[in-house]
Amino acid sequence: MSNIKAAITGVGGYLPDYVLTNDELSKLVDTSDEWIMSRIGIKTRHIAKEQDKGTSDIAVPAIQELLQKTNTSPEEIDFLLCATVTPDHQFPATANIISDKLGIQNAFSFDLNAGCSGFLYAVETASHFVESGRYKKVIVVGAEKMSSIVDYSDRSTCPIFGDGAGAVLIEPTQEDVGIMDSMLQSDGSGRVYLHQKAGGSVMPASHETVENRLHFIYQEGQPVFRSAVSNMADTSVKMMRKHNIASDELDWLVPHQANMRIIEATAKRMGITREQVMINIQRYGNTTAATLPLCLWDYEKQLKKGDKMILATFGAGFTWGAIYMKWAYDGA
Repeated sequence: MSNIKAAITGVGGYLPDYVLTNDELSKLVDTSDEWIMSRIGIKTRHIAKEQDKGTSDIAVPAIQELLQKTNTSPEEIDFLLCATVTPDHQFPATANIISDKLGIQNAFSFDLNAGCSGFLYAVETASHFVESGRYKKVIVVGAEKMSSIVDYSDRSTCPIFGDGAGAVLIEPTQEDVGIMDSMLQSDGSGRVYLHQKAGGSVMPASHETVENRLHFIYQEGQPVFRSAVSNMADTSVKMMRKHNIASDELDWLVPHQANMRIIEATAKRMGITREQVMINIQRYGNTTAATLPLCLWDYEKQLKKGDKMILATFGAGFTWGAIYMKWAYDGA
């Protein structure tokens, strides 16, 4: 039986230049910096404002940085998987467009949509391709242009989301590092609380759907908040217990950056300190499928080979889960 494991061997990231502050948002809707910080924990978020630019244009520079840092050529890539809820087009896959823009010609590629859990699900998917022994270099990118589906007249959702991309290279290893275990779940009954009403086959685009602003994010905050806290925390605690990881033995929790209160509640349930938690929500907001890789990108220099970490997430669907990983290299 093969003892190949899949390990993240590099991280790249990208954020658009324009920074949207809470003070600027307060001029668009009835909100304030105090209201947003106390309820969500976000101070700023990056927004892609260029015309005729999509999610692929956010993903490309993140992957370019990844390739440069890992000394990898586009020709070496076997497979590219893009996690996103904001594809450039309904079809073809944004992953195909990214590959073309980067000159990745010896790989297959496709998109994966699992809401904010997309990157976690994509890493789990990609890891099995690597563990099979057939694929040596796989890119997983979480990329979003959330500003394209945010209603900036809706104060309940517009402060939450930002644009950005994070990418990782996954390669095989026979060392005791890499992805050790995963727990993924979904519950489709939660879809009523968080979705985009129009634009799909149930409600195709029309003058009526556009006029009624049905192509934006719809969210019922309280049911989503309750489910996110319970499911992210429960799954993370189960993972710790399954692998006999004491709270002081876990080096890092890498949580989805949806809401500071959700992050704090999850850490409290796990019995870990704030110093063990990767947090950048205050600067980037919720970049959906990009939050986890952007955390790894931000904290990369602090990571040491063998660090024990749990990546945990919750998203539309409902989808949620956790991955237990041992970091594969010294970030510094």
